[in-house]
Amino acid sequence: MARGDDIEERLIRYAVRIIRVSEALPDKPAARHVRGQLVRSGTAPAPNYAEARGAESSKDFVHKLRIVLKELNETRIWLQITVAANMVRANLMGDLLDETDQLCRIIGASIQTAQKSAPN
Repeated sequence: MARGDDIEERLIRYAVRIIRVSEALPDKPAARHVRGQLVRSGTAPAPNYAEARGAESSKDFVHKLRIVLKELNETRIWLQITVAANMVRANLMGDLLDETDQLCRIIGASIQTAQKSAPN
């Protein structure tokens, strides 16, 4: 397994979970809006991470990882909105919110490591 494959696989599994949650949202106008936003932000980290792995420079790598982190942070907010608006029961979202936080920490640490090892 190549370096980074485990995180990429984890992000793919995360995207699938986001799709499943979004499909379970009620068929109401507000939920349809949240669904679209959730699918967009929650499925974006995996392909953006794949793009980062093929970056042309350290600066490009860090930039693309920041996009991954941005999308994960946005997804966290949309997940919290689904719970606050009673679109999904809170007890069903705990694990997914925890995974979101873990992925944010991993990507954040990767950004810091890449910045420290990048030539100035």
